[in-house]
Amino acid sequence: MGIVSRGFHGRARPAQEKLPPGQYLTEDFPVLSAGPTPRIVRDNWTFTITTETGTAHRWTWQELLAMPAEQPTVDLHCVTKWSKLHTGWTGVPLDAFLADVETAADYVMVDSHGGYTTNLPLEDVTGGKAWVAYAFGGEPLEPEHGGPARLLVPHLYFWKSAKWVSGLELRDEDEPGFWEGYGYKNYGDPWREQRYAGD
Repeated sequence: MGIVSRGFHGRARPAQEKLPPGQYLTEDFPVLSAGPTPRIVRDNWTFTITTETGTAHRWTWQELLAMPAEQPTVDLHCVTKWSKLHTGWTGVPLDAFLADVETAADYVMVDSHGGYTTNLPLEDVTGGKAWVAYAFGGEPLEPEHGGPARLLVPHLYFWKSAKWVSGLELRDEDEPGFWEGYGYKNYGDPWREQRYAGD
């Protein structure tokens, strides 16, 4: 018979138990891209939100840096099955950009330099769920990881966190983005293993 001393609450759970199904833990930060890495000069960078009526709201790099930033620590889950835990970022919540934008849209199409797109429900990039991130681990975001700035939507598979983000198009209707058009699930919830159509 085993003896359990007072104050013993069981063994620490391994980190893998915090992973969504089918994922493995990595300490690296794998680089996966749909095309070549764009090299964007920060002084030329802009972020544009275009409403469903065509009204455009635009921010420069200096305006981005002047906005109140947050430092979220989040777990990342890639559709290719790697997960990286407790990653530290610096960025501006999308709520701050959308605060003065009048819209009745339900969806966004995320645009990136290089032509990449991904679609999301508007509710998945508001309410403290998404950031325009420009630093990782306290350092400026490297181009290979989406610098100078990328979208960060950590509760969905990482393909939704578009690298080299250049703007959002607010839309009344949902429309597939780049990988969604090639058979990825439309939403991409890692806890429900929403990887590929037909799974």
